[in-house]
Amino acid sequence: MTEALFGSVNYLAEKRSLDACVERQRALAANIANLETPGFRRLDVPSQFRAQLSEAVRRQDGSTLGQLRPSAAVDTTAPARTPDGNSVNLTDELIAMQDNGLEHSLHVQMISGRMSRLRAAISGRVA
Repeated sequence: MTEALFGSVNYLAEKRSLDACVERQRALAANIANLETPGFRRLDVPSQFRAQLSEAVRRQDGSTLGQLRPSAAVDTTAPARTPDGNSVNLTDELIAMQDNGLEHSLHVQMISGRMSRLRAAISGRVA
């Protein structure tokens, strides 16, 4: 029974998306902490992760979703912003943090809704 609930493609996709938000928050915090570190290259969760996640959901591939793990990597598309090669821009990082916070809230609400429905079913309450 719990496998059907916690092993479903939708649940795994939300969980992996939430994991990506957490990893992205770590990367953004590291970027801001290294704003003035010479040569520091901006970190982010690569867009390939989101593409892999979307493809696994489209194919309803729970095993791939179970294996996906987001991780931060150097953002090779970010240009150097300072003569020393640092590619962190504070304004961009703050905007990305705000976007990431909103995305995190969405995924938490989706998972919380699933848990609320489960609690209601267990207790016998009709929603």
